[in-house]
Amino acid sequence: MAPALEGCTVKHVTVIGAGVIGLTTALKIQEQPGYEVTIIADHFPTDTERKATYASQWAGAHHVSVAGTDEFQREIDMETFQTMWELSEEGGKAADCFMRLPQVEYYREQRTHDTLKFMPGFKELTAEQLTVPNAVCGLTYNSVNTFVPLFNNYLLSRFLSAGGHIIRGHIQHIEQIMENGNTNFASPAEDHRTPSHPDAVIVCAGIGARTLGGVEDQTVYPARGQTLLVRAPWLDTCMSISGGESGLWTYVIPRKNGDAILGGTYEADDWYPLPRPETTTDILQRTLELCPNLAPPEIRWEREPTIEDIRPLIISENCGFRPCRKNGVRLELEWKEFQGNRVPVVHNYGHGGFGFIASFGSASVVFKLLKQAFEE
Repeated sequence: MAPALEGCTVKHVTVIGAGVIGLTTALKIQEQPGYEVTIIADHFPTDTERKATYASQWAGAHHVSVAGTDEFQREIDMETFQTMWELSEEGGKAADCFMRLPQVEYYREQRTHDTLKFMPGFKELTAEQLTVPNAVCGLTYNSVNTFVPLFNNYLLSRFLSAGGHIIRGHIQHIEQIMENGNTNFASPAEDHRTPSHPDAVIVCAGIGARTLGGVEDQTVYPARGQTLLVRAPWLDTCMSISGGESGLWTYVIPRKNGDAILGGTYEADDWYPLPRPETTTDILQRTLELCPNLAPPEIRWEREPTIEDIRPLIISENCGFRPCRKNGVRLELEWKEFQGNRVPVVHNYGHGGFGFIASFGSASVVFKLLKQAFEE
């Protein structure tokens, strides 16, 4: 636990959810003086069984801000990028979790790029560089790709090293925590030294915010995403194309370990939890058109590659539910009355497919709201 300030009572905080938003939020608070944090969640990064509802384990996680003209969101995204850029430095605390690469984005319609000009190495593509079919404009800049399985475990281990606690449990209603704290969910073998009444609750429940009692946010919905994990260590550029009538966002995201994520889909209110074979074929066709270098070099030297040349590279077909929200991200403080006590509840969910892009910045907003609540 971070050391408490002299004369300061330790504040006990419970975080609901252990996706990238829950992990970064819990870590941010735990590393401040005077706080002790417990995460309660159904799933953790160490789980071997993958669930579509635990979207953080499936993410492509390349840092591409889509904040547009939203200044508040842009600041959140920029803080997250700067944090990840520092972590990814050679010899940095989490260098193995990231891969710094040129990001090349193509668009099927004209658009301005002012919101991305803060990225290092930013340049607009010339007409001669628009080599992808149907691309009418594009840009390039340097960014970071996150090796998700390793990074999520890095966040968890750093949180535990700072003195944080984790408990596996399914919370049906936040009043379960308010009435008897974490003891309702901890087994006798688990460390649950926190008091029966937490000083604050942070809701990072992702798609679970839709059904979590005391929240039950019906504006939360899934955007089903299907991707492919392939082995392609020769790739050295991150590429995407989006926009136009199709609305499809096609991307190729190399990872530091030599794998790459190919995608994708964005199917709103689709709860089917397994990969669809026809979608796999569609992803292969779109990504090969975007990036012919997907095919092994020896094949490209001899002939034009086909999707059948890429199928043997597939490691896994993946499916996850992005936790979207019709009204945008919910980052706000709410007071809950329970048994005569007012308990601050800070909400941090609804990031959709941009949780990694907004993670550290959102955590900072949560901590500001938490301090505001305790000052009140």
